[in-house]
Amino acid sequence: MLAERTLFFSAFCFYFFAAVFFIVKLVWYHRGLAVAGKLLAGIGLIANTMALIARTISAGHLPFASMYEFGIAMVWLLVVFWFFIDWRQQIPALGAAMLSLAFVLAGAFLAFYQEAKPLIPALKSNWLMAHVITAVIAYGALALSFGMALLYFWYSKFGEIANQERIRLKIALWVDKIILFAMPFLTLLIVTGAVWAEYAWGSYWRWDPKETWSLITWIIYSIYLHGRMIKNWTVHRSMGLAVVGFLAVLFTFIGVNVFLPGLHSYAQ
Repeated sequence: MLAERTLFFSAFCFYFFAAVFFIVKLVWYHRGLAVAGKLLAGIGLIANTMALIARTISAGHLPFASMYEFGIAMVWLLVVFWFFIDWRQQIPALGAAMLSLAFVLAGAFLAFYQEAKPLIPALKSNWLMAHVITAVIAYGALALSFGMALLYFWYSKFGEIANQERIRLKIALWVDKIILFAMPFLTLLIVTGAVWAEYAWGSYWRWDPKETWSLITWIIYSIYLHGRMIKNWTVHRSMGLAVVGFLAVLFTFIGVNVFLPGLHSYAQ
């Protein structure tokens, strides 16, 4: 459906220009730049929402049957999470990091655009719907933690000396909260996927590349939480692992489909 693709492309453009305003604000402080950036991001979110609705109507089901459809929802949730944190906690440069990540992800998912198609029999399961919903929430939240971890390193190198330590600590605490929030959904993602796999293929686990990389991702974030809560890891090491964790998410979701096709290859 052309209108739905156009709407998501519009969201991509608005996210891009919003990111530009926030990036410019880093070097030329002016309150109007942040206001304009939030306005553009809000318009982008509206276009993103309309793209989700249009895709649902044209496909006749929730947008979960392909990488492109999942991407629309994931980017939407990332921006919603950003608005929530921006409302709760003012962190300079957060808009620049989050909106940059949103438009990069939106551009990547646009490259995988597919026309809406009827569901194949293997996808007609409530377990699959639960599986994808938990994935959208988990991956959207982990994308946010990734952007904030990168922001932590940016402040380590370029932030104001006077407020650097306070802001870095604030960012690290938010990354901890976000990963704690995402972890149950990441766990449910694997559990519901296993139940659906038994329904669709007659086996709970086949060490399919996507299953294997989902488990690797879960282990990385489990190590992160263990290191932060039990081993008292330094913030610097933890933020590095948060970056590595989301790179594993990206490979699980995109890289496996492109380079290691398996039982999930229909979901490209």
